[in-house]
Amino acid sequence: MSVFRNLSRISQYSYSSKPHTLNTTVTNRFHAPLSTFLSHFATATATNTHTDYLAPHVGLRPTKAHEKARVVVLGTGWAGSRLMKGLDPNIYDIVCVSPRNHMVFTPLLASTCVGTLEFRSVAEPIARIQPAISREPGSYFFLANCTSIDTDHHVVHCETVTEGEETLDPWKFTISYDKLVIALGAQPTTFGIHGVYEHAIFLREVYHAQEIRRKLLLNLMLSDVPGIGKEEKQRLLHCVVVGGGPTGVEFSGELSDFIMRDVRQRYTHVKDYIHVTLIEANEILSSFDDRLRRYATKQLTKSGVRLVRGIVKDVQEKKIILNDGTEVPYGLLVWSTGVGPSPIVRSLDLPKSPGGRFVLVSGYAALIGIDEWLRVPSVQDVFAIGDCSGFVESTGRPVLPALAQVAERQGKYLAALLNKIGRANGSRANSIKDMDFGDPFVYKHLGSMATIGSYKALVDLRQSKEAKGLSLAGFLSWFVWRSAYLTRVVSWRNRFYVAINWATTFVFGRDISRI
Repeated sequence: MSVFRNLSRISQYSYSSKPHTLNTTVTNRFHAPLSTFLSHFATATATNTHTDYLAPHVGLRPTKAHEKARVVVLGTGWAGSRLMKGLDPNIYDIVCVSPRNHMVFTPLLASTCVGTLEFRSVAEPIARIQPAISREPGSYFFLANCTSIDTDHHVVHCETVTEGEETLDPWKFTISYDKLVIALGAQPTTFGIHGVYEHAIFLREVYHAQEIRRKLLLNLMLSDVPGIGKEEKQRLLHCVVVGGGPTGVEFSGELSDFIMRDVRQRYTHVKDYIHVTLIEANEILSSFDDRLRRYATKQLTKSGVRLVRGIVKDVQEKKIILNDGTEVPYGLLVWSTGVGPSPIVRSLDLPKSPGGRFVLVSGYAALIGIDEWLRVPSVQDVFAIGDCSGFVESTGRPVLPALAQVAERQGKYLAALLNKIGRANGSRANSIKDMDFGDPFVYKHLGSMATIGSYKALVDLRQSKEAKGLSLAGFLSWFVWRSAYLTRVVSWRNRFYVAINWATTFVFGRDISRI
């Protein structure tokens, strides 16, 4: 918001008729720090009316020869955050555009839904990941969405994110870039099933976990109200999870632990009514070893989770309908069937990957195509990483899975590559046409882990589904799972939060306050 306040002050002054240059008599009125800040902003229209100033010509002008080159990063997921962490702020000004100002540590997100962890434990502010964002005069974070990209002129068009009724109207602006990294991630996929967006809750963001927690606790309290019939109690306290991947299984395990260790002690009047159902079209945890899948199925069933194989045909306000006509009433519906391309990724006029994990019903490949060095082919100075990208057909490489470890390692690789390019005097726009990039990106799978509740987890260290390797299940795997993710949490601050939350939950139980 401080950026917008400073921008609004510019509109009170006249501009010179020369594009991308502030009138020097105006800038001299400001003291040095503010003039340095304003020097990065410009407008292409010579007008001083506030209405015209809101036109989409306001923004960050192209960098000059005496300034650092500018890297614009779209997104604050695993890929974008790891990239920004590795970029050298002595070489580049870093500008991040995202509708959230933090990275979400998604492997522990399910634990926040039931109070095992607090929400701030899994949210890492971008300013802590890359301090230059808040310290360097040419580096910024903008709470906004990218609306389009003009690759011919090296310009990104953006619109601010606003919430509530009493707030600023959406503010359109542009950012010129020397290097652009698209790390827009993906969005939950619904396969076009009616009613999912209206009635289900996803589990991708912190606000999703907050909504699940509020809904779960509300239903627990409502079911205890006098006059609520047995059938309605059973519906209110029926938690349905659609999707048997790691996220759906981990949430089901956390929920079963919450029921056995907390609900049965603190909601004794309704403890016999609450149940969890996990619906999956095929096998749960399909990427894991067969032995681990069988163990997970047995353990979840033992914990009270009902496993149903079926395909959801329709989602209504209080029930879902499966393909065989079965009606499943629910009080809480969590949708975790994987991810798909976001509308902005589909709309970008960029080369696309010819298949893989995000092929729409129409057959249109929606992933942004990249080469072995994560560049977008036929476009200068544009790179794509994370869930929104996939190798083009000419590389002969398969599309990588939509995993956090893939995105993180792509971000790490690209940060090192851009730093190398910058040291070789290739940081400016259109300056790397004949540059040797060195070794291409190579992904080596490190394995998969998932917790299934009751102090048990799965650890699959095979490099692929067909390969041989170590696989573990049980308490030892749960200890490995917790230890691994505790060390992977981005900052020492959040590691401390997570450790304290785990200890507090173990001693005192989960927090059941509805806030």
